[in-house]
Amino acid sequence: MMENMPDQSEIQLKRNYFDDLFTRIGAGGMAGLSTLDCIAGAYLDGKPHRLGRRKLTRAERDSLFWTSRSVKGCFAASWHTENMVLALARYLGQDAVSIEGLLSRVARDAPDALTRAVRCSGLVLKQHSPRRTELAACATAEIAELCRVLDLFDLAYRERVAALAARKALLEDLSAFELLIYASLYAFERLVPANLKSEPAKPAENNERQVAWDAIADLLAWKLERADIPSLRLSEDNIGLSLKQHLSSVLFGAGIASDVKSMRRLGEFNDLLAAQIELNEFINRSADAFSYDDGIRFERRGDVLEIVEVDPASIAVWRCGGLKLERLHGYWFHRAMEDFVEYVAADPARWRIGRPENGDGNRLAWIRARQSQLRLREVYGVADTVSMQSGESVDLFKALISLDLMSAFFQSDFLGAFADRLNATGDWITALQQLAMDGLGEGMQIRLPLTWSDRNAKVANITGWTVDAATPHGSARMASAILDFWTYDMVAMSERLQRREPGLVPCLFERPVLKFGATLVQLPWIVGMQNNSTAAINNLRRLGARRGQAREETQRIESGLTKLLESRGFKTLLNWKPPRDEDDPGEVDVIAVQGSHLFVLEVKSTFLRRSQREAWIHAATTLRNAGQQVRRKVEAVLQAIDSDPLFRELLGLTAAQPPTHHHGWIVDTSIECDHQRFAGYLKLSLEELLIALLDDRHLLNDPGGLLAGLHEPDKSDEPEAAQRAWTLYPFGFSVARFVEVIETAAVWDQTAQNQI
Repeated sequence: MMENMPDQSEIQLKRNYFDDLFTRIGAGGMAGLSTLDCIAGAYLDGKPHRLGRRKLTRAERDSLFWTSRSVKGCFAASWHTENMVLALARYLGQDAVSIEGLLSRVARDAPDALTRAVRCSGLVLKQHSPRRTELAACATAEIAELCRVLDLFDLAYRERVAALAARKALLEDLSAFELLIYASLYAFERLVPANLKSEPAKPAENNERQVAWDAIADLLAWKLERADIPSLRLSEDNIGLSLKQHLSSVLFGAGIASDVKSMRRLGEFNDLLAAQIELNEFINRSADAFSYDDGIRFERRGDVLEIVEVDPASIAVWRCGGLKLERLHGYWFHRAMEDFVEYVAADPARWRIGRPENGDGNRLAWIRARQSQLRLREVYGVADTVSMQSGESVDLFKALISLDLMSAFFQSDFLGAFADRLNATGDWITALQQLAMDGLGEGMQIRLPLTWSDRNAKVANITGWTVDAATPHGSARMASAILDFWTYDMVAMSERLQRREPGLVPCLFERPVLKFGATLVQLPWIVGMQNNSTAAINNLRRLGARRGQAREETQRIESGLTKLLESRGFKTLLNWKPPRDEDDPGEVDVIAVQGSHLFVLEVKSTFLRRSQREAWIHAATTLRNAGQQVRRKVEAVLQAIDSDPLFRELLGLTAAQPPTHHHGWIVDTSIECDHQRFAGYLKLSLEELLIALLDDRHLLNDPGGLLAGLHEPDKSDEPEAAQRAWTLYPFGFSVARFVEVIETAAVWDQTAQNQI
């Protein structure tokens, strides 16, 4: 008897979730258009998660939404809302569900909305998608022209993919290690600057260099995906053979056939890398720009696409974000300098770090490590001890200073030494020859374009950097954990890629110790020039986002922000949970009250993004959802203030004097979409908020010229006068001025720079 009873989820499938939701929201008195926008928002948020006891698949959820009566019968104007455009983009980006006539209807009713949805769906690089066929069947001139543009993109994309495949075929037999040999030769020929100078606070960054690094990482992943796993466990014998065939013959060749072959292969690698860069740049600068840059439009001129700027202000936003990151890098360097001064003042003996001849470099490494630690602690909530996936714990500062000392070593003993020889000889191969020979003369030191060592030797080298009062001789166990913290395991990645398992692939600078079995390989041309602060942040927040400590770190961010607000006189409440209802607002991260002003803060912690695509996805998912969360949470807080005396007491409020100014802010560790509004609520970076509360924006502007290399001692009678000129609160802190500072982005204002 029970076997014939239908499953409860099957019964519920007969009632469409989105139609029921539409009815419930509509009963609340909202207009049809905004109601449908709410329905689309629920769909974008991945609702419903379940029907009955069964978890829905994405395809089932897609089908429910697009077959609902509320969507099928919506007004033409409904397609223009942001949520409906994003919903259309989601439909265009999937292959499993087909809704007959949907695209033709939208093409007729709202062709501009469909065009926007096509752009941000990623369909430009998915020409074989069934949605592409549906789009081509739309009988409108505007969509027909859009399809012609997509065809030109497809042709250009296929040409670049074919060119890359042809270049790969010539180097199919190279191992992953041998690929890195040629990459290292390329780097010393093309990427290491001849005028290299150590910059004390800002590691050398260059877009051309980063583009090449990314392309090399892609080629390494290609090799790992096809590698014979045993070949990735390097030994002295196969290292020696590879060096003899592919490196020694280039640097020390005598013109014999094998040497000529190696030089030809170096040229083939250069062509391969150029093809990979060309494909990557086409995707990043053309396809992704078409998809995610609202400031431009691609127009067809015959068989050629031309970029037309339609919103210069929008184009400037991405560039402005890069400038903000540079200034923030300087801000944290100056914070670290101040910390170092206090550290030495407490005990002058701390001025000496390591051997006297290495003192300046070691002090700089300490400051850079503290720079990264302060940022990780205050912005990302990272504790002083970090747990890794292996279960081992690592002292964060020691891990940071170890990488900075590695960078200092490679910058001085490899890159700087190479630059000196290059300037003297004018030939990069001769300079590398001299560098290698001089290394052999200095105690058989490896001074080749890439280096390697066994794990035990590397642990022994790092152990000396772990010395402290508790371990005066250093800790080999801590050194081993530090090494693991920065390690990119070639064998593990190869196995995962070959199993086609999803997951992130590290950038070479994020985990710059390349593990080939028991052998560890490092690339001086990356470690010596990379931004170690960015490496640490993304190691933990991008690659390690699923660590068990991630939730604790978010709580520390919220707690630290709460304490800072309290220091400015705010009454705060942390992680308040309102009563649940059908539109559950969830936990409110931070509530703050001062005077007549109420603040509801939604905190988001992510990583440093490097592409417009990543930024757009962040805006369309995390930030869009955060705007909806803030809306619900502000409503819940106001309702509690109105109805709950105990809640009012917690915030120091009375029924007679409720707050009259309500501020809902999305506070994000990233700077993407700063000062944009989501669901009507302001998004700002956590660093901007911290600087506004600390009132130290002068540190954003290189006081004293340290970053610019123009530092001179302050000879004024009032050394603090310049800093006072930068205060955000010339008449003292007030909550009204604080709101003005945030809403006008006054933290970033440089107009007062001439006052210093």
